[in-house]
Amino acid sequence: MLRLTKKADYGLMALKYLAEQTSGSAHSAKDIAEAYHIPPQLLAKILQTLAKSGLLVSHAGTNGGYALARSAKEVSAFEVIRAIDGPLFITSCITIHGACDLTSTCTIKEPLRKVNDSIKALLSGIYIADLIEPEHAATNAVGGGLVSIAM
Repeated sequence: MLRLTKKADYGLMALKYLAEQTSGSAHSAKDIAEAYHIPPQLLAKILQTLAKSGLLVSHAGTNGGYALARSAKEVSAFEVIRAIDGPLFITSCITIHGACDLTSTCTIKEPLRKVNDSIKALLSGIYIADLIEPEHAATNAVGGGLVSIAM
């Protein structure tokens, strides 16, 4: 079964939280952790990772915290997941190196690559703005529809 890691899930939740804030000011890891009942130390590490990848801006000081580096309409779920977990591969043969003992006889590498590419495309079409609750957004269309993955 394909699943998001807890870290990726928490990262998406944190960016959603920041996107919903209308004040435009920075918010602490503690505020976000309390809002979603996320372990604060784990979230702090995730937010640091997202800041290093350029998805968040970190503000130091008494009123410091984190803010989105770009509009929520410009940050895709795929970017967040990749920043936290690294490249998305559903099987080890779909890596950059693609090394496998069964390469010469494998009949599923190409179909699995298509599935991998479809998942990547789907996640690339879902933006943080799409995750915002309806009371925080004018529309609640999610990534053009999450129903189908073309192969």
